[in-house]
Amino acid sequence: MKIDHIGIATRGIKESAGFWREALGLEITDTEEVAEQKVRVAMLPAGEARIELLEAVSADSPIAKFVERRGPGIHHIAVRVDDIRVALARLKEKGARLIDEEPRAGAGGCLVAFVHPSSTGGVLLELVENRPAKGSEDVPGGSDSSSPKRLRVPGS
Repeated sequence: MKIDHIGIATRGIKESAGFWREALGLEITDTEEVAEQKVRVAMLPAGEARIELLEAVSADSPIAKFVERRGPGIHHIAVRVDDIRVALARLKEKGARLIDEEPRAGAGGCLVAFVHPSSTGGVLLELVENRPAKGSEDVPGGSDSSSPKRLRVPGS
């Protein structure tokens, strides 16, 4: 298991990216708007992991609500797992509160699922299984090419 990315809620990606670029030399490699969650996402590779900057594109998005309640900052930590279904079953067996009982299609064909902060000591945890999208027909949003490739980013 490795860290896949750290999601950071921002008031604006452009302003936040300036720090990461100027202070640490990290550059945005991918950006994407997720209409379903009213959020813009920017990825900055940092070694084997990435920094994911999140910007609300609407006042009623989960990220806008998060920033309003808590201010900008770390929103979630994502860990890479070999088999997301096995990881979810193990977490459920251990009594973890799952936001997603089943994985969803995520960016780049990954499968993702979130674990509620009440089970993780206050940290929103995202599980990420990196794999091709083939076979994702059984995952909501997985077979429709018009669906967003990045899914729900919970606000709490």
